[in-house]
Amino acid sequence: MTDEVRLWELAAELRRSLGILHKRDIQTAADRLGNYVQSSDQKPILLGDDCAAIPDGDGYLLLAAEGIWPTLVETDPWFAGWCAVMVNVSDICAMGGRAIAVVDTLWSPSPAAAEPLWQGMVAASQAFNVPIVGGHTSCHSPYAALSVAILGRANRLITSFGAQPGDVLLHVVDMQGKMHPKYPFWNAATEADRDRLRAHLDLLPQLAEAGLCDTGKDISMGGIVGTTLMLLETSGVGAVLDLGAIAPPLGIDLLPWLLSFPSYGYLLSVRPEAVEKIQPQFHSRELVCNPVGTITKGQTLTLKLGDAALCFWDFASESLTGFGGKICEV
Repeated sequence: MTDEVRLWELAAELRRSLGILHKRDIQTAADRLGNYVQSSDQKPILLGDDCAAIPDGDGYLLLAAEGIWPTLVETDPWFAGWCAVMVNVSDICAMGGRAIAVVDTLWSPSPAAAEPLWQGMVAASQAFNVPIVGGHTSCHSPYAALSVAILGRANRLITSFGAQPGDVLLHVVDMQGKMHPKYPFWNAATEADRDRLRAHLDLLPQLAEAGLCDTGKDISMGGIVGTTLMLLETSGVGAVLDLGAIAPPLGIDLLPWLLSFPSYGYLLSVRPEAVEKIQPQFHSRELVCNPVGTITKGQTLTLKLGDAALCFWDFASESLTGFGGKICEV
């Protein structure tokens, strides 16, 4: 199979993936809220990032929430509870922050049905050293559902709005894990050493505070390609993404790896001169930090594989989340 044929097939599968298609649901929020809101002191809070960054003194309060996929809540409730805390902590970390506390909203048919959700949440809370400080609980629901919100703080931000033409895209991921047996989740957290988990999370705020990185996102259910699209949309730029540089773990094919949601995975957009300063900080902790693309002018995402290339997305004709292409007038 030629690179051109393989790339075309990968692109077709990526376009059909639910992780990317579901990002379009965010347009319902963008249509109603616009691109920013005013804080209490009339400073703009930009929308469309991993967290809302609320100006607070010399830094920012970070506020985010995640609803957990109902299928996961139903079929693997312990892991759903764990993920509810983990994904929120990851959102805080992705913006250069440190988590303070979480609250949960839990609906369940009975206390017994809620128990594994609670066990997973408490286990993650302890592993990441982020307390659960309240929320809402109902055990008289006709169904089970779970969401978690988080509060954090950043001294300096990593946002989705600052990618610049010429930036290098770095793929950061912990490869010491395994794929969930049923779903596209790369789990490098539940069996990992707690000190290791916490040290890894602190790397991104350290980069932000050192002035080495100001732009990035955590890799979400859209996988690395969907995450790249969201970053480009909010920054108003294009990119070339080299799929051949995104090497999967041993025994995992490229497509499921591209679609996977890693427990520790980030896409950073950094100035070229910062790459050699950033990579050793991840490599010294046995984390992958590889260049996988370049930010360009324009509004297109081009995918490469070997000698083949194709235009995967053109924001001039197709939006994704809707949080892009608008001028913030404040």
